[in-house]
Amino acid sequence: QLHLVESGGDSVHTGGSLRLSCSASGFTLEAYTVGWVRQAPGKEREGISCIYSTDGDTFYADSVKGRFTMTRDSAKNTFYLQMNDLKPEDTAIYFCAADTFASTSRSMCVEFSAFFPSTGQGTQVTVSS
Repeated sequence: QLHLVESGGDSVHTGGSLRLSCSASGFTLEAYTVGWVRQAPGKEREGISCIYSTDGDTFYADSVKGRFTMTRDSAKNTFYLQMNDLKPEDTAIYFCAADTFASTSRSMCVEFSAFFPSTGQGTQVTVSS
């Protein structure tokens, strides 16, 4: 059974950095497309990054491209989100998610990750100016 637990959220100032972790169990990372999703107060879930299952290619939403880096560690069955140059608009609860997503348009995993299952409580990221 798929199980995901997020950690690493904190409160930082504009320009700060954080590294989020997602510990996965019940499946192997290479078999699933995994992603990071965030939800700000009063807003819908937004997929911000994903790693495609078969080849490990990584894709990002325009809002985080160049600032955030997503990686996976198969040996630890864990994936990460390194967030640099944080902005107040990055304030949200961050969730990790996974799905057997497959598409000829692999970059679509970013958008679709908002609908992937996530089982954790999320981790709060707050960025103040």
